[in-house]
Amino acid sequence: MIELSSSGLKNRAEWEEKGYSLPTFDRAGAAAATKENPFWVHFGAGNLFRAFQANVVQRLLNEGVLDRGLVAVEGFDYEIIERMYRPHDDLSILVTLKADGTVEKTVVGSILETCVLDSENKAEFQRLEEIFSKDSLQMVTFTITEKGYSLVDGKGNTLPAVEADFAAGPAKAMSYIGKVAALLYARYRSGEKPVAMVSMDNCSHNGDKLYDAVHAFAKQWTANGLVEPGFLDYVNTKEKVSFPWTMIDKITPRPDASVEAILEKDGIEGLEPVVTSKNTYVAPFVNAEECEYLVIEDAFPNGRPALEKGGLMFTDRSTVDKVEKMKVCTCLNPLHTTLAVFGCLLGYEKISEEMQDPELKKLVEAIGYQEGLPVVVNPGVLDPKEFIDTVLNVRIPNPFMPDTPQRIATDTSQKLAIRFGETIKAYHASDTLKTTDLTRIPVVFAGWLRYLMAVDDTGKRFTLSPDPLLDEVCPYVAGITLGESTDVEEKLRPILRRKDIFGVDLYEIGMAEAVCGYFKKMIAGAGAVRKVLQEL
Repeated sequence: MIELSSSGLKNRAEWEEKGYSLPTFDRAGAAAATKENPFWVHFGAGNLFRAFQANVVQRLLNEGVLDRGLVAVEGFDYEIIERMYRPHDDLSILVTLKADGTVEKTVVGSILETCVLDSENKAEFQRLEEIFSKDSLQMVTFTITEKGYSLVDGKGNTLPAVEADFAAGPAKAMSYIGKVAALLYARYRSGEKPVAMVSMDNCSHNGDKLYDAVHAFAKQWTANGLVEPGFLDYVNTKEKVSFPWTMIDKITPRPDASVEAILEKDGIEGLEPVVTSKNTYVAPFVNAEECEYLVIEDAFPNGRPALEKGGLMFTDRSTVDKVEKMKVCTCLNPLHTTLAVFGCLLGYEKISEEMQDPELKKLVEAIGYQEGLPVVVNPGVLDPKEFIDTVLNVRIPNPFMPDTPQRIATDTSQKLAIRFGETIKAYHASDTLKTTDLTRIPVVFAGWLRYLMAVDDTGKRFTLSPDPLLDEVCPYVAGITLGESTDVEEKLRPILRRKDIFGVDLYEIGMAEAVCGYFKKMIAGAGAVRKVLQEL
């Protein structure tokens, strides 16, 4: 048996015999250098960070491009650090699941210090203030999900913790971004030192979301006389504090039992996952696909290391925006959402299995190549056609990726406007294309409305994935029964006009009739969804 710990790694031969790549850099030396002169602090110690950014840094440490590693900070669920990272000496195992059926196993040791963002823990918070005051700090990055930047609740009211922080100031900050802003204030007070604040979350214009949140605190604290007046100028000066845009893409599902079994067979001890009191599921390993993309606006006022040598792409803001739109509006996300909706209706439990379904495969190919590509803007750093090729031929069909349609169907009401609405708008604005040319996107909209009935194509009930608008949108299809005649158009008219859901009023752009027509066919009885796909 071998243990995932610093002492366990001393038995290198046994690890390597079982096919593991290990850190080859001087971990103790790099840890000392990181503690003295940290250059990269990351908030959000979850699976994507461990599978992507931490592995990139490890490769660069192994190659001698870097001599220091990462400081990982968890601000939502401290137990991730306390019960998973530290007991394993901040080591984790990355299992890369390749489309050809092989796996790569890597022990990642590039995280060389961990902290919790707990302002009530004096030692932890003082250490973070010390890190933020260092001249060496170049970049502070985030994967805290889009919700992490929000200062309001679902009704638009300022969150109580944020309201309290606005009034109390940085000395007693309790909300997530309040504590981040307090640390940035510590950097300001140490000499207005420059730094890049870099959101790496999978949301559009992520840098602006981080800026808006931090700026709100700087503005309120300044107005309330709780900080030095120069702090607001510091946050607003790009030469001091930048908030670059980024586009990130790497599928990293929840740690899977089949992967755990591989590691157990290798004789690795202590693989038991932890479910924290906040219901976070975290394991000593992460599983991820081999493909990865991280495009970053090159705006680093305190400089940056040569991370492009690790495959990261640095460019200007407009190019990041084009890459983001290419992925989210055309080349990946619409295809994922299509498979999620129809996967739930047709009883699939793995996204990869859907690509063995000839009708579903043709549907997503048509949405990507025929309907999306004609209006996508080529960003230059990535070719849209090649990106879709990789998505449809390597990434989604990967049978070893344990991703589910049920997971991807989460929050679909929040996704349709950007994933399909932008393509519809581009057709509507075109001189050469017409919205009536779009024959597959209406099928997806009809499929989602059919999905909201929570009855699959065999007539069995299923549980809808979480979505903040379920209580609003499900009543539009309430009372509709498979096989019974219904005035579909009358029931659906209000939702089909909702620009907040579809990005456009489907009546105004001439798509409502097609959506109603497909929906009516899909409720004809058991097997009707499959029949519609076959007819296509």
